[in-house]
Amino acid sequence: MLKKIVAIVGRPNVGKSTLFNRMCRKRKAIVDPEAGITRDRKYEEVTWSDHAFVVVDTGGIIPHSDDTIDKQVRFQAEISIEEADFILFVVDAHTGATDIDIEIARTLSPHRDKVMLVANKVDNDKFALELYDFLQLGFDEAFPISAVHGRNVGNFLDELIDRMKPPKQTEVPAANENQINIAIVGKPNVGKSSIVNRLVGEDTVIVSDIPGTTRDAIDTALNYFGKKLVLIDTAGLRRKTKIKKGVEYFSSMRTIESINRADIVLLILDASSDISQQDKKIASYAHRNYKDILVVFNKWDLVEKDTNTVNKFTKDFARELPFLEHAPIVFSSALTGQRIRKMLEKVLEVFSHSSRRIPTSKLNQFLKATIAKYPPSHPTGKHIKFYYCTQVMVHPPTIVFFVNNAKMVSEQYRRYLHNRLRDEFEFSGAAIRMFIRGKDHISERDRKEMMELGIWQKD
Repeated sequence: MLKKIVAIVGRPNVGKSTLFNRMCRKRKAIVDPEAGITRDRKYEEVTWSDHAFVVVDTGGIIPHSDDTIDKQVRFQAEISIEEADFILFVVDAHTGATDIDIEIARTLSPHRDKVMLVANKVDNDKFALELYDFLQLGFDEAFPISAVHGRNVGNFLDELIDRMKPPKQTEVPAANENQINIAIVGKPNVGKSSIVNRLVGEDTVIVSDIPGTTRDAIDTALNYFGKKLVLIDTAGLRRKTKIKKGVEYFSSMRTIESINRADIVLLILDASSDISQQDKKIASYAHRNYKDILVVFNKWDLVEKDTNTVNKFTKDFARELPFLEHAPIVFSSALTGQRIRKMLEKVLEVFSHSSRRIPTSKLNQFLKATIAKYPPSHPTGKHIKFYYCTQVMVHPPTIVFFVNNAKMVSEQYRRYLHNRLRDEFEFSGAAIRMFIRGKDHISERDRKEMMELGIWQKD
C-alpha cells in the first residue's frame, strides 16, 4: 500500500523545517534563524500511532518575487502541493496573518479539502487565544502548536491522522536489498544538481549557477535496468575557513553524512578548471572511508579538444590524485547531456566489481605468486611468513592476511599487496579494505576496524 504524502508549506521563517524535524523526531532539515534556508523538497517517512506517511519539507513561498531562487523555490512548492495527499499550511502565531499568507491561501484554495491550517510558535495560552486572525485565510480554525518546544504536537499528529483517514493496512514492504545509494559530491558550482536532473529527467532539485544553492542532501530514487538507484545530491563542501557557524556548517556535515551512507561516490570535477585542494580533500575523505568511487569531469563541452585531450586529463588526474588511479573516469556535460547515461552504466559496473567475492583458493594462489615475486623483509632481518588470506566481506571487498608477525609488515608492503590485488582481480572503482593479522599481534587500527565490522575474533 502506497503511503500518503503530507506537504508542509508556508512563507519563509514560520518554522516549517522545525515542524518537519519534530515530526521526523530527528534533525533532517536544516533549521536556522535566517529566512529561506530550505530550498528543495525534502522527503522523510514518519510513523505515528502505527500509521505511516511521508512528510515533505518545502522552501518558503514568496508569491510575486522575481528573484531566481524565490521563483524556483515556489516552483518546487507547487509540485509538492499537486502531488500531496494532504497539506499542512503553516503560519506564525507571533505575527498573525500577513499579506504573503493571504496570497498563499489563495493558491491553496482549490485544494482546501486537503489543507490543515497550523499555527506555529504558540508557546503559551496567550497566543492560543489570539488565533482568530487566521480565520480570514478561509480555512478551518488554525491548530496551535510550538514545534520548537513540542507543545501540543502529539495532539496535532492525532488530528492529522484522523483527517487523513489512512487505510487500516499501513505495513511497509521490505526494503530492496539491491538498492544502490549514490552520493553526488564535489565543491560548490560544479553542476551536481544539473547532473541529477539530467539523470532523472525531471526538475526534482533546484538548479542554479549561483554557488551553494543546494544546502541539504536530497535523495532521488531512480530505476535503471531493474536496479533501484538512490541519488543523493549534496551541498558542495567548502574550505573549513569559509564555513560559517550555522547553515554552512550543517551543509558540510550533511555532505560528509551522505558520503558515509553511500555505496558509491560520484566525485564531480569541473573540467574547465584545475583540480583544487578542496577536490582533493573531498576525494581523500571518500577514499579513507573505503567508498567505491566514480570520477566525473563535468562541463566537458567547455574544453577545447584534440586527439590527446582525454589522455592528458587522465594523466593529470593520476598525478594530482594518485590514490584514485583505480577509479573510472567519465567525461560529460550536464548542459548538453553528453555521456550522462554512461555514468549509470559505470555505476552498475563499479557496483558489480565491489560485489565480487574471490574464492579463497584463488586468493592464495595469488598470494603465493605475489610473495615469490617480491618477498617481504624487515630491517632486523627477522623472517616474515604469510600463511594465507581470505575474503570476508564485499562492499567493499575486504581481505584478511594471516602472518606470523603483523608488526613487521611495512606500509610499503601493504601498498604492494593492495596494488597487486587490483592488477590481478577486477576491482575497478571499488575500494579494497585489507587487514593483516599476526599470530599474537594485530595493529590497533586493524583491530578496531575489524571489531566494528564484526569480523574480529580472539583466538
